[in-house]
Amino acid sequence: MPTPKPAAPRAWRRQAEQLLKETFRLPRLREAQVGVIERVMKQRSTLAIMPTGAGKSLCYQLPALLLPGRTVVVSPLIALMKDQCDKLRKRRIAAVELHSALNAADTAEAEAAIADGSARLVFTTPERLADPAFMELLQQHWVSLLVIDEAHCVSQWGHDFRPAFLEIASGWKALGRPTVLALTATATPNVAEDIVAQLKVPDMEVLNAGAWRPNLYFSVEQLTSDDARHQRLIALVAAAEGAGIVYTATVKAVDAVYEALQAAGIAAARYHGRLGSRERHEQQDLFMNRKARVMVATNAFGLGIDKRDTRFVIHYQMPGGLDAYYQESGRAGRDGKPASCILLYYHRDKAVQQFLMAGRYPGEEEVGQTWDALRTEPPPRTLAELQERSGLPRNKLQVTLKLLRDIGAVAQNRKRELQVRQERLDPASIAEMVGAYREKTERDREMLERMVFYARTGYCRWKVLLEHFEEEPPFEDGCQHCDNCLRAKARAEQARQEAAEANAEPLPNSTVPAPDSPRSAFRPGDAVRVPRYGDGEVVAADAESVRIAFPDGRTRSFVADYVEAVAA
Repeated sequence: MPTPKPAAPRAWRRQAEQLLKETFRLPRLREAQVGVIERVMKQRSTLAIMPTGAGKSLCYQLPALLLPGRTVVVSPLIALMKDQCDKLRKRRIAAVELHSALNAADTAEAEAAIADGSARLVFTTPERLADPAFMELLQQHWVSLLVIDEAHCVSQWGHDFRPAFLEIASGWKALGRPTVLALTATATPNVAEDIVAQLKVPDMEVLNAGAWRPNLYFSVEQLTSDDARHQRLIALVAAAEGAGIVYTATVKAVDAVYEALQAAGIAAARYHGRLGSRERHEQQDLFMNRKARVMVATNAFGLGIDKRDTRFVIHYQMPGGLDAYYQESGRAGRDGKPASCILLYYHRDKAVQQFLMAGRYPGEEEVGQTWDALRTEPPPRTLAELQERSGLPRNKLQVTLKLLRDIGAVAQNRKRELQVRQERLDPASIAEMVGAYREKTERDREMLERMVFYARTGYCRWKVLLEHFEEEPPFEDGCQHCDNCLRAKARAEQARQEAAEANAEPLPNSTVPAPDSPRSAFRPGDAVRVPRYGDGEVVAADAESVRIAFPDGRTRSFVADYVEAVAA
């Protein structure tokens, strides 16, 4: 079937304006949305990096009604699909969802709508793209647009990598290579580059709308014990107005915080991966329908959830990196009104994250187990059969299988069946494949150090976040939207008043260091080295953090323990 030609610009723009007002009840598109939609309508595949609340969903929903074929949306979470589908159906848009949580009747109804072509939008999981029967069903009608929601899940450098997303590249080819729109709220340049590389879509463009959201106020509170943190959380939630989310790093912490909030008389819900599907949906509905004011959750909650009036996000435990922290915090204030993002930092959180990182990637033993399972007779044809024979967790098996595919040892035919292409696997090849993940382990360690730096720094927190995403701050000095900047402003104002009272020269409007600030081991002008970043020169430093200028013109901040002095 030939690829449909793009609609004439004036024709689709007139139609888009009408749909925007009559179907979506919106007066106009935002600037970033216009840029993305124009690229989609010109059949230019795009990775769009847009902050939470920027209206990413409309970037594919509007084109889906303008393009001649159907739109397939790949999502990482069933709750996300359900939320999007329900909203579209209320607007009388033909959308269906297909995933493992549907009952037989709903599955049959969705498949019938896909088969007869009445479904304009099809929401599904990346696992479904590996199902030959489902792909045959999709292939009965033209797919104009393939959407990858939460696209950071594609990247092995991303904070929420999902191995199942590695199947999307093959699925895209099987669907006739439609235009691709990948969407995410968070992606560093490295992650964005990896997303494009993993998708293998030629000439894919990257559009970055920026991470700065001036309605978000960031702050960190240092705690000295679990008991102190527990008491402070209860006080913060009790004093806060409106709805909020409390994130923890572990399921155990979710349950403990949930029970504590309930005991304090605060209406709370909870959400984590060990709850059954039905209970997760019930808990989510309690929060979304305002029957529970606070949601306590692991990072399993939140992707694509549109609770626009969330007034605060509190991280009870520190996450593993700034990517995850920014995305989770960004679920506050989606309505554009002021919202608070608070991290309760306890130094033992670092050890928790290090434990969670241990054993995350396949080693030589896992590659060997997978290879042995592939060589059994009769050979396994599907991922499920391979998992049963190897005994490996599905996620780790998918990553290992990708390594074997990358070196040509394993392939998949048109029916997505596994095929071994080599008689034996060279031990040197195994070592080389596994070695690639040592770099990933080091990157994770670096991400954790950056997160610790954010928690402990006295610098502008927004500047640290924007530096992480390699964006220039839209402000000259401090952001005035974080605790450090407001604290520095108050100190400067106090110093000016004291100087005026003493009939002395007033101090300039600048960041004034605390009088009891511990001295740093580094001084401005010192030559230093940072692992993975190379040599640079100290710009400013205190006892816990060092700000360094590098030869490429960039300036970055690091935890002092991460910086090495360079001998003169």
